[in-house]
Amino acid sequence: MVDDERWKARFRAARMSLPRWARDAPDRNIYRSNATGTWEIYTWDRGTGAQRQVTDRPNGTWMATIDPAGEWVWWFADTDGDEFGVWNRARFGETESAPAVPGLEPSYPSGLSLGRSGLAVIGRTTEDGNTIHLCRPEAEPEVLYHHAEDAHIAALSRDESLIAIGHSEHGDSRHMALRVLRPDGSVVADLWDGPGKGVYGAGFAPVDGDARLLVNHERRGRDEMLIWDPVAGTEREIVLDLPGEIGADWYPDGTALLISHSHEARDELYRYDLDGGTLTGIDTPRGVIGGAAVRPDGTVEFSWSSAAEPPVIRASTGAVVLTPPGPAAPPSVPVEDVWVDGPGGRIHALVSKPEGDRPYPTVFDVHGGPTAQDDDSFVPTAAAWVDHGFAVVRVNYRGSTGYGSEWRDAIEGRVGLTELEDIKAVRDWAVESGLADPSRLVLTGGSWGGFLTLLGIGTQPDDWSVAVAAVPVADYVAAYEDEMEGLQAFDRSLFGGSPDEVPDRYRESSPITYVESVKAPVLVLAGENDPRCPIRQIDNYLARLAELDLPHEVYRYDAGHGSLVVEERITQMAAEIGFARKHLGMS
Repeated sequence: MVDDERWKARFRAARMSLPRWARDAPDRNIYRSNATGTWEIYTWDRGTGAQRQVTDRPNGTWMATIDPAGEWVWWFADTDGDEFGVWNRARFGETESAPAVPGLEPSYPSGLSLGRSGLAVIGRTTEDGNTIHLCRPEAEPEVLYHHAEDAHIAALSRDESLIAIGHSEHGDSRHMALRVLRPDGSVVADLWDGPGKGVYGAGFAPVDGDARLLVNHERRGRDEMLIWDPVAGTEREIVLDLPGEIGADWYPDGTALLISHSHEARDELYRYDLDGGTLTGIDTPRGVIGGAAVRPDGTVEFSWSSAAEPPVIRASTGAVVLTPPGPAAPPSVPVEDVWVDGPGGRIHALVSKPEGDRPYPTVFDVHGGPTAQDDDSFVPTAAAWVDHGFAVVRVNYRGSTGYGSEWRDAIEGRVGLTELEDIKAVRDWAVESGLADPSRLVLTGGSWGGFLTLLGIGTQPDDWSVAVAAVPVADYVAAYEDEMEGLQAFDRSLFGGSPDEVPDRYRESSPITYVESVKAPVLVLAGENDPRCPIRQIDNYLARLAELDLPHEVYRYDAGHGSLVVEERITQMAAEIGFARKHLGMS
């Protein structure tokens, strides 16, 4: 008998993000929490202990930052999850807010950096392209940069004399370049490693007059770090004897780096001293680091979880930094690692098993992105399937991050079909090993995972029993026409052009092309205001299912690309599980 309250409690348990503090007033913090049942923005004064909710909107608020002085909280105000809007701001500890820069029209956000003088550097994306504005107090916004191709704010130096932007003027938004500008628009320097090798700004040194910029690069086929001084024209690569991929942030005095090391779906932290090149481990449990930062006193704070244990915000001292109100989420089962030989190399998959005897009804839960990965973190959706007697298999297919640049980029030009080869290889292993019941296989996922779900049941119709696709790409040409502009640039980079330029590639990768081959019953969940996987192209696919009299259901909700409302997420999860159990004869 399934304990409905147990799986729902994992969704309802209050969670919070790693607190982010004002650079010059570190007692003033903001964080994101679902304590009210909807994800909203909060302030926390460490000196007094006071916590206060800043935003309160029906569909929640996700993006926010705090200015260096700790005077203002900035948050992005869209409409019902459509991701199109303006930056608002409220004084720290207060709730009354107003547009931060009244002269700027709504747009998709493309970065925000705030200076101590009150300067705001704001990135905006519209149908006219990508624009970066300098917004000074009591002055009209100035255009610093504009281009038709994708661009974003990467960093603002502490003394506000240098602005780093990421851009794709070369036409490939998946592998971006860097440019550093002065506030007058003059170019200081450019950094680009050539086709297929992106560079990304990760922050200027937090010291006045210091021009060093921390940069992610992939010169050796994986994510690593270098320090670039665009004024002096120097580079220093940070070469570490660690497998997997490397990220970093500055220590507050600029003499060391906080290294985040990701390998095989788990993370660990190190301190790297720049003078001597010493690498020192920071004690963290086995699992996934959801975020980490260094306090002014050198203490490292980080958000941590594992598949079995819910999130907690800890410090390198061993202390718990901040605890959400109410009961903690019930634990779940640990994941097991599986490596399967596939057509493009060894595939890493994570398996969660329920109680009972094999073979299990099995859910292949496909991650979105595609530039993302499944890992050993706490996932209430996966835990809910396990509670209902399903094994859950999550595949880090080609296209996933965490396994090197070649693995991530292997899907280019053959989108969706490459990923599904890897998913099928793991599916066949699961059946042959006795883990999965071949007559009870659910293919599911959200966003890119929803796209792969619909494409999978059309191109591999005999391999799947049931499909559940949330906010999917279903008709790729129509999706391209309606999606937000940044994703159009992403698609052009992924496919090698637009639908007009490479129509055969889009047709071969579009789920609607194969709809007549579908055999599995399909549940589609769709957000009415979704700018990433717009509703029209989903309606096109659903209309074809109806014309062909194929079994399907649709669940629509009034939000965007997913929901920030806890009870809505529970309703959707219940619909997904109920649909699968009904069509597998389990209810």
